[in-house]
Amino acid sequence: MKMPEILVKRAQALEDYYKVHYHGLAPLAAQCFLNTMETTVKELADGTYFVITGDIPAMWLRDSAAQVRPYVKYAKEDAELQKILEGIIEKQAYLVCIDPYANAFNESANGAGAKDDTLLNDHVWERKYEVDSLCAPVYLGYLYWKTTGIDSIFTETYHKMLRAVVETFTVEQDHSRSDYSFQRYDCVKTDTLSCRGKGRPVNVTGMTWSGFRPSDDSCTFGYLVPANMMAVKAMEYAAEVCRECYKDEELADKCKKLGEEIQDGIMEYAVVEHPKYGKIYAYETDGFGNYKLMDDANSPSLLAMPYLGYCDREDPLYQNTRRFILSLDNPYFYEGSLAKGMGSPHTPEGYVWHIGIVMQALTSGSREEILSCLDMLARTHAGTNYMHESFEPSKPEEYTRSWFAWANTLFAELLDQLMTEEFFTS
Repeated sequence: MKMPEILVKRAQALEDYYKVHYHGLAPLAAQCFLNTMETTVKELADGTYFVITGDIPAMWLRDSAAQVRPYVKYAKEDAELQKILEGIIEKQAYLVCIDPYANAFNESANGAGAKDDTLLNDHVWERKYEVDSLCAPVYLGYLYWKTTGIDSIFTETYHKMLRAVVETFTVEQDHSRSDYSFQRYDCVKTDTLSCRGKGRPVNVTGMTWSGFRPSDDSCTFGYLVPANMMAVKAMEYAAEVCRECYKDEELADKCKKLGEEIQDGIMEYAVVEHPKYGKIYAYETDGFGNYKLMDDANSPSLLAMPYLGYCDREDPLYQNTRRFILSLDNPYFYEGSLAKGMGSPHTPEGYVWHIGIVMQALTSGSREEILSCLDMLARTHAGTNYMHESFEPSKPEEYTRSWFAWANTLFAELLDQLMTEEFFTS
């Protein structure tokens, strides 16, 4: 595959800039920026593009959208990059139409992947239903349209995808009406759903149910709040696309109404009074008064909400929540001698995620905090000059996933943003 020239030039500019302004990060800048495009993107015979996560040969809807997001801002000036991104957007839409409950797909209908007790399809690598997996293609298509002005991406397949997303979210507002179930045997309990594959009971709240988190771990309580926040924005974006590009007022109205119902549900059922931090968002709730106070480094997270457009970073409710999740009161916030930050129940206890540190910097308004995050990133790549999934914060040479493209491009997005903002010279 031909590498878009504009990305090669930008990678070199990043490396040159950080050699001057932050020498310890200079060896990471170019190769992390190009990692997704160099190692995970493949053109298929039909002109679409398949994007693997790195060390797993499947295309996650969430990961693939996040991996290429930093490239969108350069697409207007490069026809080759347009071709690639438009091929990815079309591929995502096609895959959602195959099965909106699947989170990861095969390159072809080859039957690879887990053989779980659920409605199987040869195209599907894994069928863990995650709300954010349906939000991700909507986000990517909308961002591409708004950045480039190109609306030819909104094909009939993409239109069909939007209808499938709305239908699925609507059904899952009352999970008792859903046919979806998922069971995996001889595994850790976070890899399957309880109650014969249906998950614990939930109340009807206006929010939409999710079986699994963006970590691919099962939800404890069925309303995953960060994913619902992402759904609010996805429905806002979808409504605009339907109205302006498809002239489909009926579907636009459904998107708008659905987004409003989810938002009302969040504010009524997912805001908790904390004795130390005041009103904060819960990570999960079931609508019956049970909730989980935590955050997970995987995005969408509560930490990532300004990055994902749900709220302003100075929003008081977000700031209260942020203070909680970046403290030891969050059960998945860990400290070591070289780093501190969010981890995940998906990885070893005590391990910090590079994605979490990067997201902390991307959502920070504090120069001191951003510099602290950069220092931790510079000290914890274990001499590999790449980001990892998670690492032991006192011994970063102990890490998980040496090839995790999402972490690399998110890190590069941070470096790119700081360079654009002239962070080190302003």
